[in-house]
Amino acid sequence: MTNVRPTVVLVHGGFVDGAGWEGVYRILRQDGYDVSIVQNPTLSLAGDVAATRQIIGQAKGPVVLVGHSYGGVVITEAGNDPKVSKLVYIAAFAPDKGESVASLIKDPAPGAPVPPILPPQNGFLFLDKAKFAASFAADVETEKAQFMADSQVPWGIAALEGAVSEAAWKKKPSWYLVATDDRMIPPAVQRIMSQRAGATVVESEGSHAIYVSQPAAVAAIIRMAAQA
Repeated sequence: MTNVRPTVVLVHGGFVDGAGWEGVYRILRQDGYDVSIVQNPTLSLAGDVAATRQIIGQAKGPVVLVGHSYGGVVITEAGNDPKVSKLVYIAAFAPDKGESVASLIKDPAPGAPVPPILPPQNGFLFLDKAKFAASFAADVETEKAQFMADSQVPWGIAALEGAVSEAAWKKKPSWYLVATDDRMIPPAVQRIMSQRAGATVVESEGSHAIYVSQPAAVAAIIRMAAQA
């Protein structure tokens, strides 16, 4: 085995861009890791996988591929790239072959929180700005949560409906951080997906935006994966 320290590649989810990873990025850089952040267009799953594979291709040595939320779908597909050695899911979807975000959310459990997704506009989705903070970023400072609500990236229905062709977690070791106060992807659903993937699971108090609000906890599980 080579002793080359892996490169960490961070993949954001729907409604946001890669800037939310800044806190995690700074901690991992201080730890001596090379870190790259994918800016997914979030127009289609195929497009986001292609964008992610571009960044994987630039990495020196093996890659620890990290996805938040819908980014978990992206890394499940893009993680089949031979340079990817490990997968880390942060309050993320971990679909199996043939599954998409759309298929995974179509039958919510009774009483589960329902994300405040507005009706589609020209093939794109947004969250209700007035409900964004409570659903997505309840533990993010008020001004930053408002900024995230007001700077939403349109999420393409084609990305929501994009199905995985082969689940990388079936062949590669994975880690999963469950956000126990998540009101976008219910924690119970996160636990089911993480167990199915055979992931090493860590639970941490935090909202769906745990990667913004609790960067130390997120960096810790990425470090755990990188060092395993």
